[in-house]
Amino acid sequence: MYRVGVDIGGTFTDLLLVGEDGKTLIGKTLTTPVDPSLAVETALRQAEIGTLGRGGRRGTLVHGTTLVTNALIERKGAPTALFTTAGFRDALEIGREHRYELYDLNLEMPKPLVPRYLRFDIPERTAADGSVLQPLDESFVRRVTSELRDKGIRAIGICFLNSFRNPAHERRASEIIGEVAPFIRVSLSSDVVAEIREFQRTSTTVANVYVQERVAGYLTELQQRLDRLGFAGSFFVMLSSGGIATAETASRFPVRLLESGPAAGALAAARMGAEAGFPNLLSFDMGGTTAKLCAVENGRPLKAHEFEVDRVYRFRRGSGLPIKIQVIDMIELGAGGGSIARVSALGLPKVGPESAGADPGPACYGLGGEEPTVTDADLILGYLDPNYFLGGKMKLNVEAARRAISRLSERVNMTAEQFAWGIHQIVNENMANAARAHLGERGKDPRRMPLFAFGGAGPVHGYRVAEILGLPAFISPLGAGVGSTFGLLGAPLAFDFVRSAYTRLDSLDCIFINRLLDEMATEGRAVLVNSGLSASEIAYHRSAEMRYVGQGHEVSVSLPDEPLSPEHLPQIAAAFEKSYQSLYGRKGPDVPLEVINWRVVASGPLPDTDFRVPRDRSAGAQARKGTRPAYFPECGGYTETPVYDRYALASGTSFSGPAIVEEYESTVVLGARGRARVDQQNNLIVEFA
Repeated sequence: MYRVGVDIGGTFTDLLLVGEDGKTLIGKTLTTPVDPSLAVETALRQAEIGTLGRGGRRGTLVHGTTLVTNALIERKGAPTALFTTAGFRDALEIGREHRYELYDLNLEMPKPLVPRYLRFDIPERTAADGSVLQPLDESFVRRVTSELRDKGIRAIGICFLNSFRNPAHERRASEIIGEVAPFIRVSLSSDVVAEIREFQRTSTTVANVYVQERVAGYLTELQQRLDRLGFAGSFFVMLSSGGIATAETASRFPVRLLESGPAAGALAAARMGAEAGFPNLLSFDMGGTTAKLCAVENGRPLKAHEFEVDRVYRFRRGSGLPIKIQVIDMIELGAGGGSIARVSALGLPKVGPESAGADPGPACYGLGGEEPTVTDADLILGYLDPNYFLGGKMKLNVEAARRAISRLSERVNMTAEQFAWGIHQIVNENMANAARAHLGERGKDPRRMPLFAFGGAGPVHGYRVAEILGLPAFISPLGAGVGSTFGLLGAPLAFDFVRSAYTRLDSLDCIFINRLLDEMATEGRAVLVNSGLSASEIAYHRSAEMRYVGQGHEVSVSLPDEPLSPEHLPQIAAAFEKSYQSLYGRKGPDVPLEVINWRVVASGPLPDTDFRVPRDRSAGAQARKGTRPAYFPECGGYTETPVYDRYALASGTSFSGPAIVEEYESTVVLGARGRARVDQQNNLIVEFA
């Protein structure tokens, strides 16, 4: 079998193809924002995917996409209504009654995906223990559905109080909707996120059904394109948790695709870093539109069980729509090659978060963009070769970049070169500040973690970001420009399940909890067997979210693999204490422990990732290609800088900065303090003198 990974970014769509013999092919093409599936087809055609399917050969395609994120941010989902328990229709707008910026009098909150006039109080009530206090008013549901059908509503989210304990009312309401308006898509909170916390559960359920039509249509269109190309085999989609799922499962739970592409990048950094001897590192993925940072510990990226999308206030936590899904824990900011530079009202340079994207793109692309961007600045500084961008497939216009930046530099009495350096460093400082905040909130010391940089722009900026943070090393893998695709092909089939069932640890009903865990494992087995795995290939990881009695936030603790018994309780309590102290630096109060949520992750085996990008693509290639002027302030400005061919650098090669190392999809820039070497896995490892 052959395998293909395709990741759609805001500016470029990346491809990695691994043949039956382990040989790889890398591709990169501009994203088509109007129809992202077109860019996927273009990349696959360039890789001649149709010829691989001849002779009955089958393949596996794993896809990462930003479609869900974009649909939520741009509010391009289906007209959606919400059914909720009478008296709770405004929970979606009231939120947590939390001000993320206490003293801002002009505080802005994200607008709900469903306006108030489309949120309906449904007569019904279920108690916290799952007993029915008020039966569902079926005639009311039928009447409201008829009105919504006639008004053109195409999606309904159902989130009844305490449905995570008893989903009967939600399921009956869904049946009625199916009878009255079978074309209306429905999401049940008991299916999407069976957890406590009404606001987050409602927000997640609404987001899921809001984008369901768009995602299902996109995946269907993509499958049709694959069929026309002659692709025969399995088609999977990357989930935010780092697992992959079938297109059918992804269409049912599209909200789980929110961090699809970035999750793949973090997985790639974790796996490749561990192979290089760096199990603890900071993953740094910088593309054309955004930069993503993620802490990796013991060879695994950190994970979280809640995420915010569409933050409206400087990426401040609390200013976005909360989504309760398992997600690789990362921070994402509008800092990429296409980030637009400007001069603020105070006369200071600012960069991002707005991006030129793929259309019209940076000024130097020559595709109609006129705004100065980070890529334009990097080109003027000499870091990029205008004749070798994407291996020479795309010529960059230096004069267009200079004109765009000069329009701003003249306003602040600076030269274009000085302003370009300012753009470069502002972006680096922004990313370094984001990394400090991200690691600080998780109790991690950045000075002990090397930076693993990939993405089209990551290696260009990685050295300076690592230098600002005082990190011990900067690492860039071979094929860094399409680094996320390595994660796509290294991810297992996996799906996670959660149930809220409050209990004190010292009075745990082991029979009830074991039954709950077994139910989730059975659901997971059904999903993965339906995806093509055998039951014997499936592994299960069980965990509990615990806290001290009276606290408001939980800590995740792994559970034993065997059925729980009273003998396991001291072991679970000790694991909680250890995790709590690791997070907060001290032990908690001397009070009992309670469990809020129970989780099961069902996953298949890890795919074989024993493939390497070809090191030398041309016979007799010399490692040093020549020199060119590049801007290094520690050297006094522009200096003749050695330029190396990334593919001709053999393992064991070492050299000092300043230097530039070029490959087709990205460029590594080393400052004067850098001491570089190539390891056995062909990673470029840079340490600071």
